[in-house]
Amino acid sequence: MKTVALGSQGLTVSVQGFGAMSMSGVYGASRDKAEAVATLNHAVDLGITLFDTAESYGPFDNERLLGEALGARRDDILLATKFGLDFSDDGQPGPLDGRPEHIRRAVERSLRHFGTDVIDLYYMHRVDPNIPIEESVGGMAELVSAGKVRYIGLSEVSSATIRRAHAVYPLTAVQSEMSLFSRDLLDSGIKETLDELGIGVVGYSPIGRGFLSGAIRSLDDLEPDDSRRGLPRFSAENIAANLKLVDYVRAIAENRGATPAQVALAWVSTQGAVPIPGTKRRSFLSENAAAADMTLTSDELATLDAALRTEDVSGTRYTAQQLASTNR
Repeated sequence: MKTVALGSQGLTVSVQGFGAMSMSGVYGASRDKAEAVATLNHAVDLGITLFDTAESYGPFDNERLLGEALGARRDDILLATKFGLDFSDDGQPGPLDGRPEHIRRAVERSLRHFGTDVIDLYYMHRVDPNIPIEESVGGMAELVSAGKVRYIGLSEVSSATIRRAHAVYPLTAVQSEMSLFSRDLLDSGIKETLDELGIGVVGYSPIGRGFLSGAIRSLDDLEPDDSRRGLPRFSAENIAANLKLVDYVRAIAENRGATPAQVALAWVSTQGAVPIPGTKRRSFLSENAAAADMTLTSDELATLDAALRTEDVSGTRYTAQQLASTNR
C-alpha cells in the first residue's frame, strides 16, 4: 500500500489505516478473537501501517488485543491511541481529565497494554473543558521529550483549540469523524486551519459507521447490543430516510465495478485525509484496502457532493450530550 506524510512533523503512514474499535464489542459482541487477530495481521500483510485504538475501547481490551496480536510485528506498524477519561485501573470511567499528571499515568498504562516502550501517535480523545488546552498539550509534549511518545494529536476539536494547542507544541494530526455523511471538518473550516498549519487529518468512521456500505437497511441489521442503536442517525426513521442517499453511492460503485464502501473510502482520501475504517473480518478488510488505489473522477465527486449535502442527511452523528464533548 502507498504511504503519505501525515502532517508536516515527519510521520509517514499508509494511505489507509485501521481503526480497531469495533473489535472490542462497540458494535455488538466480539465473539471471534482468532479472526480478529488474523484480521490485524492481514492488515500488516496488506501494507497498512497505522493502527488506531484508545484506552476507552473495552476499556483497555482493545489496546491489549493490539499488543497481543501485533507485538511480534512492532517494527512494521505505527500504534496510535488516545487518552481522555480518568479510568481506574479496573476500567471504571471517571470524568475527562486533561491534567499533565493524569496524562503521565494514562500513557504508562497504555504502554503496558501494548507491551512496548513508545507510542507512535498519542491523541487527547476529548478536550477537558476545565483544563486549559495549553496545559494538556504541555503535558503531552513532556512525553515526547521523555521518549514515551513520538508524535501528538487531538481528536474532535475546533479551529480555535487547534491553534492554541499547536502554538505550545506542533500537532501531527487531528482525528475526527469524516465521511460522506459527516462533513463537519469541511463545513466548519477546520480542514482549512489544519492545512494552513501543516497538521494531518485522520478520518474515523469513514464508511458512516457502516451505513454507507449499504449493508444496513433497517434496525434489524444491527445486533441488540450494538451501540449504533443509540445514535440519532440510526433511528428507524432516519435509517429509512438516508437509504436514498446510499443509493447514490451504490450507483457510482456499480458503474465502477466497486463496492459502496470503497467509494465512500475513496471520497475521504480525496479530501486529503487518512481514513481508518475498521472491521472484524479479513474479507471486509481486503475490500476496504482495495479502495486505496481508487481515484474518483471529477464528475463522480460532483455527483456525490450534490446528492449527499450535509443538510440532506437525516439525524445527527451523535446524541446532544456526545456532541457537547466534541469541543466544536
